Amino acid sequence: MGASYSVGLVGARGHTGRVLLQLIAGHPVLNLAFASSREFAGKRVSKLAAQPDQDLEFENLSPDQCAKRGADVMILALPDGAGAAFVEAINKDAKDTTLLDLSADFRFVDDWLYGLPELARAQGRNFNWNGAKRIANPGCYATAMQLGLAPLTDIIEGVPSVFGVSGFSGAGTKPSPNNDPDNLRDNLIPYKLTGHNHEREASRHLGFPVRFTPHVHPAFSGIVTTLHVPFSEQLTHEKLRDVFKEAYQNEPLIRLSEKIPDLRRGSDDNGVTIGGFAVGEDGRHGVIVCAEDNLRKGAAVQAVQNINLALGQDEFCGLDITQRSGKFL
Repeated sequence: MGASYSVGLVGARGHTGRVLLQLIAGHPVLNLAFASSREFAGKRVSKLAAQPDQDLEFENLSPDQCAKRGADVMILALPDGAGAAFVEAINKDAKDTTLLDLSADFRFVDDWLYGLPELARAQGRNFNWNGAKRIANPGCYATAMQLGLAPLTDIIEGVPSVFGVSGFSGAGTKPSPNNDPDNLRDNLIPYKLTGHNHEREASRHLGFPVRFTPHVHPAFSGIVTTLHVPFSEQLTHEKLRDVFKEAYQNEPLIRLSEKIPDLRRGSDDNGVTIGGFAVGEDGRHGVIVCAEDNLRKGAAVQAVQNINLALGQDEFCGLDITQRSGKFL
């Protein structure tokens, strides 16, 4: 019999938590040991997402209780700033547990692995996930921005500017104007005009500054980012395409498209579609568009990639990659 790993999920009621429950249920070597949710405590997990264990119930577990369960993997799907006590408990009582955090809390901490595998490969960095115990999952917008800019690192001159639009699931489940259906109806809402966490995150891990303005609109999920990039040399359309083809031709979760990806292209997709590849008349600036699902490659799918790699499994184990090609459509 092959390897099997127990998983604890904290923050299971959120949008990303629900997708994670689905992915874990269909994973050949991950088994859900517990799911902690204060609101859903006592309810069957299978009512939220189909599970092999039909009797497993949500529990309202303290950080110490979670740590003492001794799961091989623990996933924190909590809002920013809410996971500190769980990390402290794991560090104290379960140091060997592989801990993955989906919040922004540890994306700027050097002793946590920043888990964007395709970025590491595009940057030619050492790929040392195997055995990692503390993993910071990248942000959804930051994932799209970095994958759209990383292949151009050597020829960027100046500061790229990114216009981003997402569905309202990115605003979480806590009621706010950005996830209020009445406020969103027939609307497009800009927010956090400067200093967005994902702007800081992308700038840090790319190694150069990026400017980013997010917007939310009435769709539930999906992200589109339009990246305006200044070049240090003249590029043709063909050269721009070749740069991306060389970077991503072997990446199962990245699709390259001659057409401009739209938000629907990203919704419910396990990967990222990068396309458009327009070059200005002077050849010194270009526009690239990236589409992804904020709950999938922007969160839960990326989490499964990271967990697979940390456990020494195939990176794409348990993920549907049959529709990805890494080649131009």
